[in-house]
Amino acid sequence: MKTKKIIVLGSCNTDMVIKTDRLPVPGETILGGEFLMTPGGKGANQAVAASRLGGNVSFITKTGNDIFGRQSLELYQNENINTDCIFSDPENPSGVALITVDKNAENCIVVASGANKTLSKEEVDTCRAHIENADILLMQFEIPMETVEYAAEIAAKAGVKVIINPAPASHISDELLKNTHVLIPNMTEAEIISGIKVSDWESAKKAADIMNEKGVDIIIITLGSLGALLKMDGEYYEVPVEVKVKAVDTTAAGDTFCGALCVAISEDMPIREAIAFANRAAGITVTKMGAQVSIPYRKDITLP
Repeated sequence: MKTKKIIVLGSCNTDMVIKTDRLPVPGETILGGEFLMTPGGKGANQAVAASRLGGNVSFITKTGNDIFGRQSLELYQNENINTDCIFSDPENPSGVALITVDKNAENCIVVASGANKTLSKEEVDTCRAHIENADILLMQFEIPMETVEYAAEIAAKAGVKVIINPAPASHISDELLKNTHVLIPNMTEAEIISGIKVSDWESAKKAADIMNEKGVDIIIITLGSLGALLKMDGEYYEVPVEVKVKAVDTTAAGDTFCGALCVAISEDMPIREAIAFANRAAGITVTKMGAQVSIPYRKDITLP
């Protein structure tokens, strides 16, 4: 049963994906490959993941007044996501991402932000009541940072749990960190925030220490096939991946993890169990091509 409210504030894109044997080097053209076009964007991926996995989700985003924007709105409605706070930009196109995936499931992504970059504090203000009445606010960094910071301040003052996935990797202000209840960086993002190169459990612990000192209550560093490191209340917990899978495409794996984690937290699942649940959901995502098309439903998650 859907109960606690999850607000996802972030980007929506249309992903254009080509799968090749290897990623091209600068100046090189590679022939061949498999193409697909699919809805994406970190915010949208996380909203879809949270809804499919059982969350009561509202999405705050901005599209262009074009076919991609109209298709996105219809898709979110079909995913049982509340779309009352989806705005349309009359001047800028919807966001687009060009993604290349190699045979080892590594990818490189270029994003044309379009309308995403115009999602403003004023538009967040019109959704203030939605945010203040939510239980969780989940955000990423494919929209203007000042918008993220403003929404986090509104949520924190209202006692809403602010969960930040700092992707794409970017500098985070101390003020945003102080308003953040849970921070979910991957290895690259953790390195940029902490200055510590993260490659294993021990280096992740050192990075978590630095982020913890900046005022974040709970740090969860995702470590790919290893699993995730949790630091909370001064203690470290290693939450390894339970089932090894063959990765086909890692696109949206981190987004699925974040959406799943929010759902588990909204269901009052203990945090380590919530991370294990998120690991399982993300593990399913990497076994399929594409972003939202690869995100699992609750029925797909096998509980231990």
